[in-house]
Amino acid sequence: MIVLQTIAVAFAMFSAIPVPQFDWNEKNMRYAMCAFPLIGVMIGAAWCVCGALPLPGLAKAAGFALVPVWVTGGIHLDGYADTCDALSSYGDRTKKLEILKDPHCGAFAVIRLCSYFLATFALCTCVRFTPRAGALWTLALVLERALSGYAVAAFPMAKNTGLAHTFATAADKTVVRRVLAVLAAVLCMGMAALGGWALVLAALAVLWRYHAVSRKQFGGITGDLAGWFLQKAELWMLAALCACQWGGLL
Repeated sequence: MIVLQTIAVAFAMFSAIPVPQFDWNEKNMRYAMCAFPLIGVMIGAAWCVCGALPLPGLAKAAGFALVPVWVTGGIHLDGYADTCDALSSYGDRTKKLEILKDPHCGAFAVIRLCSYFLATFALCTCVRFTPRAGALWTLALVLERALSGYAVAAFPMAKNTGLAHTFATAADKTVVRRVLAVLAAVLCMGMAALGGWALVLAALAVLWRYHAVSRKQFGGITGDLAGWFLQKAELWMLAALCACQWGGLL
């Protein structure tokens, strides 16, 4: 029962998929970040279904771009937008953290979101769906969530409130770090075996950038910054997927 509750907590928080509702407590939140990558499996499965459907090219590309939004409910895009506003303010650390808490959407957030979707849609029009590409992209979606969960358990927090702090505080950090590190390593090897080394390198490069920016600009990570990481990783891995296909590696 605790396992199912743990999975339900992760899906209730990080997806729009209906799940049974439980009261969050110390037991079912302890390993919730270990269940976070399962949402990547769901997105990947929906992405593959979209790819297999006999849709016109542009409709299929739109589906590829929108499937993650539909499954997650846009929670990570919200964090991406807030972080873009904060980084574009060029204020000090206190100012940036205040902007992250502001529920209003600034001009820079709108600009970056429009740019993000345009870039994502353009890349999705370049994707040639095959079972191999679908399997590789599913592993990529799981990998980015494994890395994100690892970061919550390993990176310093910017503040002692908020979503990331709640999950970090409730987590058994040692176990979460070990489980997600092993999972990430296995996923990297699987992606490499499918010819997706470029996607692995893209994810790790964005993770390094996430760590550097969060520490320098904010003093640690927050839930919004975690969303920023996931969206950036997804975009750069998608670009890597396109590059692999057009380079004849897939």
